[in-house]
Amino acid sequence: MKNNAYPQVKETDEQEINLKQIFEQYAFYWKWFVISIFVCLLIAFVYLRYAERIYNVNAKILLQDEKQASGEMAGLAELATLSGMGSSSAAFVNDQMEVLRSRRLMRKVVDTNRLYLSYFVKGKIKSSEVLESLSPLKVMLLEPNHARLDSVAYVFTVSKQGNTYKIKDEREGTKDYTLGSRLETPLGPISLVPQESNKLWEGDLQISYMPADITVDVLRNKVQITPNREAQSFLVNFSMDYPLIAKAELILNSLIDQYNQDVTYDKAQVTRATSKFINSRLELISNDLADADSKVADFKDRNSLMDMQEEARLYMQNATVNEQKLVEYQTQLSLADMMREATSGNEYNLLPSNIGLTDPSIQANIQNYNQLVLERDDLLKSATPDNPVVQQLNNNIAQINRTLQMSLDNYRKVLQGNVDALQNQKSKFEGKLNQLPNQERGFKDISRQQQIVETLYLFLLQKREETEIKAAATPANLKIVDEAYGFKLPVAPRKMIVMLGALIAGFLIPFAILYLKFLLDNKIHSRKDIEDAFLAPILGEVPSSDHPIIEDNDRSSLAEAIRILRTNIAFILGNKKDESSVLYVTSTTAGEGKSFIATNLAKILSMSGKKVLLIGADIRSPKVLDYLGLSHLQHTNIGITQYLINPEMSVSNIVIEKPAPYNFDIIYSGYIAPNPAELLMNGHFADLIAYGRMQYDYVIVDTAPVSLVTDTLLIAEHADMTIFVTRANYLDKRLLNIPKELYEEGKLKNMAVVINDVDFKRGYGYGYGYGYGYGEGQEVSFRKRLLNIIKGKKKNKRPIG
Repeated sequence: MKNNAYPQVKETDEQEINLKQIFEQYAFYWKWFVISIFVCLLIAFVYLRYAERIYNVNAKILLQDEKQASGEMAGLAELATLSGMGSSSAAFVNDQMEVLRSRRLMRKVVDTNRLYLSYFVKGKIKSSEVLESLSPLKVMLLEPNHARLDSVAYVFTVSKQGNTYKIKDEREGTKDYTLGSRLETPLGPISLVPQESNKLWEGDLQISYMPADITVDVLRNKVQITPNREAQSFLVNFSMDYPLIAKAELILNSLIDQYNQDVTYDKAQVTRATSKFINSRLELISNDLADADSKVADFKDRNSLMDMQEEARLYMQNATVNEQKLVEYQTQLSLADMMREATSGNEYNLLPSNIGLTDPSIQANIQNYNQLVLERDDLLKSATPDNPVVQQLNNNIAQINRTLQMSLDNYRKVLQGNVDALQNQKSKFEGKLNQLPNQERGFKDISRQQQIVETLYLFLLQKREETEIKAAATPANLKIVDEAYGFKLPVAPRKMIVMLGALIAGFLIPFAILYLKFLLDNKIHSRKDIEDAFLAPILGEVPSSDHPIIEDNDRSSLAEAIRILRTNIAFILGNKKDESSVLYVTSTTAGEGKSFIATNLAKILSMSGKKVLLIGADIRSPKVLDYLGLSHLQHTNIGITQYLINPEMSVSNIVIEKPAPYNFDIIYSGYIAPNPAELLMNGHFADLIAYGRMQYDYVIVDTAPVSLVTDTLLIAEHADMTIFVTRANYLDKRLLNIPKELYEEGKLKNMAVVINDVDFKRGYGYGYGYGYGYGEGQEVSFRKRLLNIIKGKKKNKRPIG
């Protein structure tokens, strides 16, 4: 039938995690944590002492792009960037970064600085790398064979002791060596030459050769090249993590230098090609110009010409002057003829004045003539032509006219002579100038060729100078913002992080082990495990104890736990003043402490003034007298087995009355019978319980485990309450299905669970056991308990039955 006396409803909500319990559960193994943390910190200290330190080296350059947009184009580029159409500057920077990352440039860096060779000065524990320039010895490749060098890796050690050198490698072992001598190696013949630091060196030097291709790949992976965060920026950042700061600085600076040289070489290709072409043409033109100059000199020698142009110019100048004079004289001659014609008439007309005649006498006569004519005209206004004064004026005018005509005739003769002379001179000049064109034509043919060659020569000289100026004035390809600089503090290993990691690891390692241990642990530990399995009431938790049974006036945690069991039993049974109570004590398997609980419960009930009978009903494995230290009574008394075989025997004959030092009676199981189940089924055990009910207040029956035999179930109907003992850290949780089934199906009356051997120091249980067992009844702090553990306080485990 179902047990419905004390129904309980299991909460569906997940219970709150008892953090204090979890903490104390782990804190029990505090020594593990201390040892683990100490070992991890020690390992971290040794690691930091001898680990290879990695330093960060940075450099920064500003790229110079000749095609950078300016003005409106720059605004358009920025607008394109904002609109998501890309940026020419970003593309330029990305392209140049790919060039910087190229194997070609890194190969130049490796070859230039011989980075395929590494030098390590070996210490007692670790080796330290040094630059080749600071190494005590330097490797010289006497006959470098690139095919062999690119396929062979070679490591050897040079040891120095005084002035003696030894070389050791895996191929030939150890042998003596003299500095500077030829040494055959897988790399070919090499030689070791001393450097400045060789005098101060003593010990081992490890020299490692790695093929250049592999070195290039390794260094390319170590060098980080990143653009600036701003999209329009031309800044490029270099970063490298390496154990040797000086070598990392050398690599980054050399990489920047090789890039600069590479870009400069590319930009100078056109200039070099132009300069080469101009120089070749100048060489040819120089020869042509020399031939032309020679021809000009020969022509001048043949024609007795110093300077044909100057001579022609002089002839032309004289001819021009002669022509001007000829024109002038011919003009005067024409003017004279005109004036002569004007004086030939008989009319008294005025003659023209200042017409250009240069003879002053003629000009004077003309002036006098005109003056007399004017006077005559004025006189005729008041007189007649016959007036004597007018007649006199007529005579004077005629006389001056004849004189003027004579002067004109003479002047004309003089002019005509001058004109004839100038005509002759003109004929001479024209003859000479008629000869010059033929000479000039021949000279010009030669001179023209000379001028063409000379002009081309001067043009090429000018272009060559412009090319040289352009080459010299080529703008910088880049600007070094920051040269490679290494920070003195290592980026790895970081002391604080390693120590913190060691501290955390020292804590996590035992924690993980314990967590795995607890995770794989399928034993019950506390009442929570019982409550999670089924809903039977929990009478209490009995802590681990140093003694198998409580003593009189005991204030230990065990005694207080048993007193709590007594109180809870009374609460479950209710007030039964006139009736006795039969308490069965059982368990799932042997060894869970049912006999321990039964004996201690009997003693605590007897200490409260109750009449108690303790019955050892486990007739297969009796242990009650052993717990009480009364094993000797087995030989002088009979037990249940004898009574069940012979029911005619009085029950009082098998009762051991209050054996010292106990104040309760005992019926022990007797000898082990071959058929215990059949004996319990014969019905006489009921008479034994009836006797107990009549004579005692409490009858405590220590029965057999329920999972092994059916003995307890056969006599379960006689119990008022069944105390089911489960031992912490002992019973498998999977076996809880047995008490669960017995409780839910009501096979055991008023079943309640006692959790035995709870180790509160490990954090199991609910902690009431902490406040007892020290005489004062006060709670002992966790710190005091730790101090007691440190002082080495041990506990002797009680036997469990």
